[in-house]
Amino acid sequence: MDTQTIVSAIEAIVIPVLVFALQGALKDNKRLRNKRKEENQEREKGISEGVVALLRTQLIDNHKKYMREGSIPSYAYENWVLMYKAYKALGGNGMIEHMNEEIEDLPIRAAGTEAKKWEKR
Repeated sequence: MDTQTIVSAIEAIVIPVLVFALQGALKDNKRLRNKRKEENQEREKGISEGVVALLRTQLIDNHKKYMREGSIPSYAYENWVLMYKAYKALGGNGMIEHMNEEIEDLPIRAAGTEAKKWEKR
């Protein structure tokens, strides 16, 4: 056997084995990427649902407090608006919508002043 025949025989064996190994590695890589993607989506969903729950709790607590007081300080109103927008953007349900309408109807007062001195906006 000459050298060329030996090299051709080795190529005929080695190249398919390398291609097979490379295909396997690519499939494993794709499987791992898909698994990571699913895990990240699950984690993001959990974070989103957790944030919605925390926002809902805070919105309910603030609603109770300011409805009882009969007015809302300007800083608390700004926080309410930001939390409500985030709550809705994250898919929060309509339970808070009625509370938002009630908060919108409250007089806004300057921080540190008594609620009774301020008119509705």
